[in-house]
Amino acid sequence: MRPEWDLYFMKIAYAVSERSTCDRAFVGCVLVQEKRILTTGFNGSPKGQPHCDEEGHLMVDGHCVRTIHAETNAIIQAALHGVSTKGATCYVTHLPCINCTKALINAGIVRLVYCEAYRTDENALKFLQTANIELFQQEFNQNP
Repeated sequence: MRPEWDLYFMKIAYAVSERSTCDRAFVGCVLVQEKRILTTGFNGSPKGQPHCDEEGHLMVDGHCVRTIHAETNAIIQAALHGVSTKGATCYVTHLPCINCTKALINAGIVRLVYCEAYRTDENALKFLQTANIELFQQEFNQNP
């Protein structure tokens, strides 16, 4: 049976998350417009820098700061390759943090589909609501 579009792109986001190099959360993101993938991103270190799975975590105030989050990496990939994200949907395995939420808003994302509510940030939810970004939690079982 063919999966509906939200489930299809969420499956891809989970496949992308397998590239993550910070084991605190394997996060994958897919930016989509008109049922076409624009870019993907996973959480990992900046280009040329050591990864958590090589050097360990770089913890500051309870957060690993060695990595760039998946959503930010997807936006950066769009910028690097001249791809507009205006009007796109973001499929991400985990509900974004406040900083990724702000980046997604400014990147022109109009819809956010996520699966896991990891460390839900009420401010991020309020920002999404104020920006009129449609928010949808997609049920997904990685191990059917």
